[in-house]
Amino acid sequence: MTDLVVRMLDESSAHLFRTMPDPLALGEKHRTTRHRPDWQRIAVRDGRTVARAAWWGRPEDPEPLVINWLDVAEGEEAAGAELLRTAPWRTAELELDLPAGWRDDPSLRAAVGTRDTVARQAGYTPLVERFIYRWTRDLGLPERPGRLVFTAEPDDAVFHDLLRRIHSVTLDAHARRAIEEGGVDQAAREELEVFHWFPSPRAWWQTAHTPAGDPVGIHIPARNPSGPCVGFIGVVPEQRGHGYAYDLLAECTHFLAAEGAESIAGATDQGNFPMAAHFTAAGYPVVRERVNYWADRPTDGDR
Repeated sequence: MTDLVVRMLDESSAHLFRTMPDPLALGEKHRTTRHRPDWQRIAVRDGRTVARAAWWGRPEDPEPLVINWLDVAEGEEAAGAELLRTAPWRTAELELDLPAGWRDDPSLRAAVGTRDTVARQAGYTPLVERFIYRWTRDLGLPERPGRLVFTAEPDDAVFHDLLRRIHSVTLDAHARRAIEEGGVDQAAREELEVFHWFPSPRAWWQTAHTPAGDPVGIHIPARNPSGPCVGFIGVVPEQRGHGYAYDLLAECTHFLAAEGAESIAGATDQGNFPMAAHFTAAGYPVVRERVNYWADRPTDGDR
């Protein structure tokens, strides 16, 4: 086997990133994603691109936040792992985006298996599998139950307190990982950091109460760099069992539609059966699936 050449791309060589087959349809998935050429890398053997990866973040971010595109030719797992390991950045997370229902297609299962091997060899461990949703205007707006009162809240401390309560009992894998590391305060703080990271207005954040004034939860209508999205839906534990997450999602959808959204992205962990059911009830079809990987903690010998 000939030597492997790993190279970073730039504006003049960015076209080389597209010189591989695309079995997971990532090109279509990322049609509105802006990837910086200097955050893209390819591995070449015998003049053929055998692995590629793209790191992503906002244009103003000094370093990428996540790996969200990974392709590897069959039999080139070592090349793919080398491509990731030798990158000048070590992002905490890797996202493997997949066609919906990929397990039903043997060729897709094989492609996913190859990329899973690469991620693990590069030091990433699976954290959670997620459903990716997309609402479009032709699907119609979900019915508002009218059971809750929604209010803009300018005080971050109110959201932090509600997030602590929401994450005290949670099915969300990212929140549970944060809780394992630093407790519910860390989980709440990390959520707030994401809310502030969104380039959409802070004034969009809303709390929800019963007509009697009892706190129910929060919803965060947002825009990420790719477009409108459901930033967060959360219900405090003592108010669960009434289906209020649907009310929050319906309100979030109406809010973004009123702001001109033609489509709205959403996601939830596949193990969060109640939230997945609410997305379905609100008219959000599953358009993709995703496996989120988290970077392994370094051992003493790695430091």
